[in-house]
Amino acid sequence: MKVSVIIPVYNEFRAFDQVLERVRRASLPESCVKEIVVVDDGSTDGTAARVSAYDQQGLVIGHQSVVNSGKGTAVRIGIALASGDIILIQDGDLEYDPNDYARLIEPIVRGEADVVYGSRFLGRPKGMAFRNLMANRILTATANLLYGARLTDEATGYKAFRATVLDRIALTCRGFEFCPEVTAKVRRLGYKIHEVPISYNARGIADGKKIRARHGFEALWTLIKYRFLPRKGFTAQAKVLARADGESC
Repeated sequence: MKVSVIIPVYNEFRAFDQVLERVRRASLPESCVKEIVVVDDGSTDGTAARVSAYDQQGLVIGHQSVVNSGKGTAVRIGIALASGDIILIQDGDLEYDPNDYARLIEPIVRGEADVVYGSRFLGRPKGMAFRNLMANRILTATANLLYGARLTDEATGYKAFRATVLDRIALTCRGFEFCPEVTAKVRRLGYKIHEVPISYNARGIADGKKIRARHGFEALWTLIKYRFLPRKGFTAQAKVLARADGESC
C-alpha cells in the first residue's frame, strides 16, 4: 500500500529540514511505501524555496501557494495531489514524532479501521500549556457528545485515513477548522474513529506555534455547525464510493 504523508507548512524554515528528514526516515509497515506531499502555504521566510529544492530533487511532491490561505486549504491541496491508498497528516513542526507512523497506519493496513487518530492523551503529552489542555478536553467532550465519537483527543495533529474515505468527503475548511470538520463529517457518514497512543512534545508561540484562542472557538463552532447541517452536503459527489459499513450517527 502507498502511504501519502501530507505536510502543510507556513513559515517553518527553522524546523522544516529536520521535520522532512524525520518523515523520510520514519518506518512503515512492511507492505507499505511512502509518498511525501508538501504544501507551502505562502511562506515568507524561505520555507517555499526549501520545498521547491526538495521537489526538484524528487524527494517530495511540492506545491507553493502564492498567498497564505490557511492550514485547511493546504491540507485540501495536499489531498488532491496525493496518490496513496492511505493519507496521513503531518504538521510541519517538531511536536509530533514520525516514528509513530507504523502504529497509526497498521490498523488500516490490517483492515481493522478506516480512520485512525493518534491520541496524545493515551500517551504522555510533554509541555502542553494548561489552557491548551483544557481547550482539547472541551473539543473532545463536544465531539463525543454530538457525534458519539468516543475519542480522547479530537484535535490531534496526527490523523490517518483510508484514501477512499477522504474521496467521499467534501471538505470546505480553510484554516485550523480542518480537524473538527473532518471529525464531524466522518462520523456523520458512519465511520468509526480508531485511536492509538502517540508521543507529543508541545511547543509555544516563541517556537512558531500558530494556534490562538480564537481558533479554539472556531473549532467548537465547526463541531456544532456540522452536527445539524444536512448530511447530503458532506459528500463529494464526483467521487462517491460505496458506503463503508457502520452505523450513522
